[in-house]
Amino acid sequence: MKKYTHLAVNGHESGFVKTGRMFRGFFVKTISFVGYTVQYGCIAHCAFEYIGEFVSCSGPSMEPTITNHDVVFSERVSRHLCRIQKGHIVIAKSPFDPKMNICKRVMGLEGDKVCTSGPSDVFKTHTYVPRGHVWLEGDNLRNSTDSRSYGPIPYALIRGRVCLKMWPPHSFGVLAESPNDGRIL
Repeated sequence: MKKYTHLAVNGHESGFVKTGRMFRGFFVKTISFVGYTVQYGCIAHCAFEYIGEFVSCSGPSMEPTITNHDVVFSERVSRHLCRIQKGHIVIAKSPFDPKMNICKRVMGLEGDKVCTSGPSDVFKTHTYVPRGHVWLEGDNLRNSTDSRSYGPIPYALIRGRVCLKMWPPHSFGVLAESPNDGRIL
């Protein structure tokens, strides 16, 4: 049997052999890069899906607590390990548009009797929050589309609990729960 060795002319490798080694090196580096990208992409996905995420809020419905363009951190552990409580601010899927998220405060849990009328309504109306649902409202009641418009939402639509305001820097801190303002009976 013949053994093949790489070709050399006057001590120099042929162009074909050099090209093969360069291609092999490029291929190995590319595969390595793709492997690391997939690996870290999976880690990032799991972190955002099960631990938490940064959310940029828009709109006036949560003023003065959260204003337009504030960035908050929404943690997802509470949703899975312990129940969301009244007064918590949550990020949820919009019942009108599932591609859109909403940021609202939990004002009622299953079984609660909630005042559904607006702040200036003369006649007050009430409803009960059904099992497996929550009642969400914006802090700015006069300028918020919330459960008063679309009713209680399923608990499964809640993505996470807002626990920190990250931006702007002067308002960085933990978001406190809102006291019951008499809307839960």
